[in-house]
Amino acid sequence: GGTYKPRTSPYEFRGLGERGLQFLAEARAETGLAIITEVMTPSDVELVAQYTDIFQIGARNSQNYLLLEEVGKAGKPVMLKRGLSMLIEEWILAAEYVMAQGNPDVMLCERGIRTYETSTRNTLDVSAVPVVKKLSHLPILIDPSHAAGKRAFVGSLSLAAIAAGADGLMIEAHPDPDHALSDGAQSISIDEFQALMPRIAAVAAAIGRPMPALATV
Repeated sequence: GGTYKPRTSPYEFRGLGERGLQFLAEARAETGLAIITEVMTPSDVELVAQYTDIFQIGARNSQNYLLLEEVGKAGKPVMLKRGLSMLIEEWILAAEYVMAQGNPDVMLCERGIRTYETSTRNTLDVSAVPVVKKLSHLPILIDPSHAAGKRAFVGSLSLAAIAAGADGLMIEAHPDPDHALSDGAQSISIDEFQALMPRIAAVAAAIGRPMPALATV
């Protein structure tokens, strides 16, 4: 939620730090919704733990084993994103670093992998959903926003993810995507988000699954 944002360029918006955590805490107090935010270094874990309900480990830190161990010790749920070039076996073993510290509350998030295709920001590996379910007991979410990189594709990838059996979606939505400080091109509007929800529910019902949990960040 704009707290810590790893960027390819050091000159782009990189988050608000603790002030962003305070904003998230205010939003939780007003809405009753749990919050999830990224933590980037082991030294930040204690601070972030004071505010967040769920730690997010981003793609760039998915094999930062010291960080994984530190969040494992913090006693809060962890969402672990898949690295850009990460094998599924490596991804599951990264989750083991968290669980080995006594924290079983880990969920995986497929956010697209790097391929030679340039039409989208990344390539969504939908096959990761059934593979993870075969190899692990961990729930798996899909982040169609980072996979697509373009808001026009977010809806279709969301529906494909649910059809494949994903346990949830992480969709970026913004009241004014064209002027967002970060990831505006892949963020859908609030109206688009609301219109997408019934379509997702219809796909879930068609394959005999309950409506999945959805997180907006």
